[in-house]
This record gives sequence, C-alpha cells and structure tokens, in this order.
Amino acid sequence: MSKAIETKQVQVKEIAEKFQAAASVVVVDYRGLNVAQVTELRKQLREAGVEFKVFKNSLTRRATESVGFEALNEHLTGPNAVAFSTEDVVAPAKIINDFAKKNEALEIKAGIIEGTVASAADVKALAELPSREGLLSMLLSVLQAPMRNFALATKAVAEQKEEQGA
Repeated sequence: MSKAIETKQVQVKEIAEKFQAAASVVVVDYRGLNVAQVTELRKQLREAGVEFKVFKNSLTRRATESVGFEALNEHLTGPNAVAFSTEDVVAPAKIINDFAKKNEALEIKAGIIEGTVASAADVKALAELPSREGLLSMLLSVLQAPMRNFALATKAVAEQKEEQGA
C-alpha cells in the first residue's frame, strides 16, 4: 500500500474518532471570510473548548460513513470547516450563530447534536436557546411562584383578619 493511502486512512480514522467523541458538531461554509475574521472565530471557539478544523470533503465523507452519519454528506460540498465540541453541546452552535449574524459570509450548513444529524435550522434553534444558567433561573422562578403566591395569600388573609378585629 502506498504512503499516501496509508496517510489518508489515518486521517479518516482521526476524523471519525472526532465525530464519535463529539457531543455536537457544526459544519459551516466559511467562503468570503478573510483571515482576520477566521482567526477571530477560531479564537472564540478555542476559548470555549471547541475544536475548529478544515478537512478535505472526501476524507470527511468517508469518516461520516464509517460512524453512521451519512446524512451529513449531502452538506459536504465546497469549502467547509467543522467545529467539534466534546463537552458543551450548545457552545459551537451559539458561537458560530452569533458570529454568522455579524459576518454574513459565514453560513451554517448542518450539524450533529448528541448523535443526531441536524439541519441548519436545528443548529440555529439550538443556538437561540438560553444558556444553562438562564434555564436554571427560569426553572427556579417557576418553582418559587407557588410559594410566593401562597405567602401573599396568607399575608392578605392575615391583614384582613386584623382589620376585622380592630
């Protein structure tokens, strides 16, 4: 076997391992971004613990086929970059979506969210969700509402009793 084929097989295996280990993956078309913009995007993603790589589409297709994400292959045309996050499911979608709002040249093509191939609309919907802290604060306010209402009702009853007694 030639060296080139062996090298490509190793690369396909590495890409497949990244797909398997990732909690979420976002595929973007970065055509039209200049070097400074791509550098800024990479910096933001790196700070969030997200790996942002450019691979040959043919190698990426083989990797997706080997791990069962063949549905992603239809989006692997033209220059693509792939963002892998092993920990935070929302981080790559949120960062890339925010960056795409400021830089119209960046286009979200598709993604993988917890083992399921997702469309660009699904990735954008995930990005629009509030953060974990925001969701927890919403839950806390919902849990506190009945107690607050009960306390207000008891206070109103107590005030009414005082007025009647006075």
